[in-house]
Amino acid sequence: MTVVSSPAAQPERPLARLAGEFCRFGAVGVVGFMVDAAVLTAGLALGLGPWLGRILSYVTAASTTFALNRAWTYRAAPRDAVARRWAMFLVVNLVGFLCNYGTYAALMTTVPLVAANPVLGVAAGSLAGLAGNFLLSRRYVFTPGGQRRPLAI
Repeated sequence: MTVVSSPAAQPERPLARLAGEFCRFGAVGVVGFMVDAAVLTAGLALGLGPWLGRILSYVTAASTTFALNRAWTYRAAPRDAVARRWAMFLVVNLVGFLCNYGTYAALMTTVPLVAANPVLGVAAGSLAGLAGNFLLSRRYVFTPGGQRRPLAI
């Protein structure tokens, strides 16, 4: 007689867990993009300009995505030292920020359509920073006390 166990009783495969984390991280990134675009639009309306407004919008979006990733994507991650983990999140995401802001700046200065619509640059920058942010956050920020996860699985 063959016994078929329910999917809930089967151990989760590492690749499936990684894919789920990436999808949740990406969904949180979409929310981060909306926050980023909204804050940039508000900053532009307040006269901050596309450069200072972009820095403000990025920090606001990064803080939002940290909180959402902590609550949903990596809900099993340690809940200790929130301020330290938030600071670490910002530090390790500097790689993603450099890709993000570099893409934004390059498009703003070379593509008239993007210069006229900076939110397009925000979207392109968000995509450019996604993979680096995911891998570094997973490995260094949302892990049990100082332990590092493998970058891949």
